[in-house]
Amino acid sequence: MSETTETTVLRTEARVDGEAASYLTVEQGGPAVLLLHGTYWSRVWLPVLGRLARSGLRPIAVDLPGLGRSGGELTPETATVPALADWVARFAATLGLSGPIAVAGHDIGGAIAQHLLVQGRLEVSRFALVNSVTYDSWPVPGVARFRDPAVIAATTAEDFLTARRQAVTAALAGAATEQRTADYLDPWTGARVRRSWMTLAGAADSRYTRDLVPALRRSTTPKLLVWGEDDGFQKVEYAERFAAEMPNTTLLRIPDAGHIPTENAPDRIGRALGDFFTE
Repeated sequence: MSETTETTVLRTEARVDGEAASYLTVEQGGPAVLLLHGTYWSRVWLPVLGRLARSGLRPIAVDLPGLGRSGGELTPETATVPALADWVARFAATLGLSGPIAVAGHDIGGAIAQHLLVQGRLEVSRFALVNSVTYDSWPVPGVARFRDPAVIAATTAEDFLTARRQAVTAALAGAATEQRTADYLDPWTGARVRRSWMTLAGAADSRYTRDLVPALRRSTTPKLLVWGEDDGFQKVEYAERFAAEMPNTTLLRIPDAGHIPTENAPDRIGRALGDFFTE
């Protein structure tokens, strides 16, 4: 897939735990930036990959196991934030990303990024969150309902896709088009990915971010928050609190943007992330 005439974005894969780990990247050198998604997939990062590449970076937007285009299927044990952080560390090791690395997370991917920052499985040089879960901001009701096995058992493919279409449309805000919404929904047309998503939702627990707060307050790693101000899922007030409490943190507010602001303001966000990661 090609984001612009100047930059070709490639989908490729590595093998982690015997399964395919699919990721978007560009064919060039430069410092790597690891980009993590949450309840969506690597598609959330596509609009900014070209701008990051033109900043001299090597962006790597990976699909978590069982989600997006990656193989495998999540279980209640492997779908927790600590388990997914361990998986990301193994993915990075597979790619030979052993030195200090920049990490960015969106949605629940931000919880994984926070875990990586404070638990030391990766040496994180710079850290960014884009409309991420923080503190006790999650899981939102549409995700929390899947904690109930009866809800999972009763959810048909049609019910699931209808609910996700509504969530994606709201998350894209003014950037929602029929084609873009269909792109986001595409992986969930597969039963395996739907099961993995519901398992991820069932494992969502705000203790995984609440417990990190003391360590985050001690962290001196440079941090950038990028936030769509109109996000109905992760309120900008949480970003303001994080920026006020955590050292070396800058907040960039994106007006007229929702939960996936990379689709609303790709140039501005790509430039901000590129400048931050290359400082």
